[in-house]
Amino acid sequence: MTKIKDQVILITGASSGIGEALVYELSKLDAKLIISARRREELERVKNNSQSPENINILPLDLADSFAIKQKAKEAESIHGHVDILVNCGGISQRDKVINTDLDVDRKIMEVNYFGTIALSKALLPKMIERKSGHQVIITSAVGIISTPFRSAYAASKHALHGFYDALRAEHHADGLKVSIILPG
Repeated sequence: MTKIKDQVILITGASSGIGEALVYELSKLDAKLIISARRREELERVKNNSQSPENINILPLDLADSFAIKQKAKEAESIHGHVDILVNCGGISQRDKVINTDLDVDRKIMEVNYFGTIALSKALLPKMIERKSGHQVIITSAVGIISTPFRSAYAASKHALHGFYDALRAEHHADGLKVSIILPG
């Protein structure tokens, strides 16, 4: 079991849903949080509603902006010198039949849910390996293993995350990296 007190935890998708709920719970445990999402004002709201706002840093991040992700990872590491735990909650969804879903929607969902997520993980990976310590947590979905109607692109992005993070776990277990895949739903 990983101790949470004083751990530096970067949470994407922290402005709503599971990410927001994690901020509230982890702030009760005296973690040093770096919270990310696209909208700074929503991150400010979450920070101000948390139990320990003094332990929270805000780092606006758009997972669709692949050019900015490496820089944002460096900014996150510079706050406390490293990131102990990355919790990837950020993502977007879609609900419609395959025939009605434009290919641009599929591409956008893959860009945010898959490419943006793995880009951030890859950017933080070298320091985690160097320190022989780190935990990458990925919030996927039950549709990441069992697809359902009306969720084709979303399910595909979550399936892709499972494949990537299973490989990451196998490749870097000996480097002290932990990988957890969480499947809500």
